[in-house]
Amino acid sequence: MSDKAYVAGVNMVKFAKPGLNEPYRVMASKAITGALADAGLEPKHVQQAFASYIYGVTGSGQHALYDAFQTGIPLVNVSNACASGSSAIFLARQLVEAGALDCVLAFGFDEMPRGAIEMTGTHEYSGDCIDSLLDAKGVAQAPVPIARWFGAAGDQYMDKYGATPDLFAKVSVKSRKHAANNPYALFTAPITEEEVLQSPIIYGDYMTKFMACPPTCGAAAALIVSEGFARHHHLEGCVEITAQSLTTDTPASWNDPILAIGSDNVRRAADEVYEVAGIGPEDVDVVELHDCFTPNEVIAYEALRLCGEGEATRFVENGSNTYGGQVVVNPSGGLMSKGHPIGATGLAQCCELTWQLRGTAGKRQVPDAKVALQHNIGLVAAAAVTMYRPAAF
Repeated sequence: MSDKAYVAGVNMVKFAKPGLNEPYRVMASKAITGALADAGLEPKHVQQAFASYIYGVTGSGQHALYDAFQTGIPLVNVSNACASGSSAIFLARQLVEAGALDCVLAFGFDEMPRGAIEMTGTHEYSGDCIDSLLDAKGVAQAPVPIARWFGAAGDQYMDKYGATPDLFAKVSVKSRKHAANNPYALFTAPITEEEVLQSPIIYGDYMTKFMACPPTCGAAAALIVSEGFARHHHLEGCVEITAQSLTTDTPASWNDPILAIGSDNVRRAADEVYEVAGIGPEDVDVVELHDCFTPNEVIAYEALRLCGEGEATRFVENGSNTYGGQVVVNPSGGLMSKGHPIGATGLAQCCELTWQLRGTAGKRQVPDAKVALQHNIGLVAAAAVTMYRPAAF
């Protein structure tokens, strides 16, 4: 690699409930033009683009880009389950770091249907792998298959470490509290532990509706540039992609439910990022974490080494995951409050962390944020961990 990669411009539209959103082409074009404006660049500067989405057809990325600009550049569509957005950033960063290109656009969008994600297309293999494991262990079926995957992991965590559902409810309460200060969040009203625990059960005897993120529609975009390009164009507010790792499953992934939802993949990705950056988890100020279900947020605390194995209950009870604690997790409100339009999620996380490192996040600003970490997973596809810092130039 011959160059560093930087985020020069970001933008996202406020996510919406299915049926209340604009068409994906409108949302995506707004995100793209907004990212260009944020960076102070024009379409002519963009040399290539990556479009991430799940709910679309061949060429959806092209149609979305064409509504923003048509300059004839290469565009590659990316489908990598819920990690699609971070995968687009990963590909853009690789081209810039390799010195092949100087300005690459990564954008993502999705128009999700109402209700739970169906096990078709990109999720078929996930069902084969994870459901076979859970079937072999005698885990009961559930109306929502993905809730079964993450719910079984939560069951295992509670059995192994003596945790209770209150732990997961506390995480939901924290996320909603953070969302109150985010104008991009879909759900901003406060919620109590009792309300979380008493909401409708979606898995087993403990996982409730308010422990799961909602299906949503939206779009987000980021411009990834080289240092030379940024200097030449006098770009301000750039954020360095200090280190990034994208991992996939190993045979060990199918040994137990916690591993099956990607905890080992996340751990390997995080360890690589810490090693490459020369920065440890104790130095991270802010995290945007893929909290599709609150048990996954809890398990990810430990996979990212924000706390030790089995220590998540104490981590949460001590307020170590919020303002005034060790690290602020999901100042945006996370997927739980902001929503999770799959193709846009990783790029929306990038937006939030860029704003945090610029010091422009308003009421949700993490004081003196200097090191940011992004965690974005997809089943069965990828675990992406990315570290960002303010540019040094």
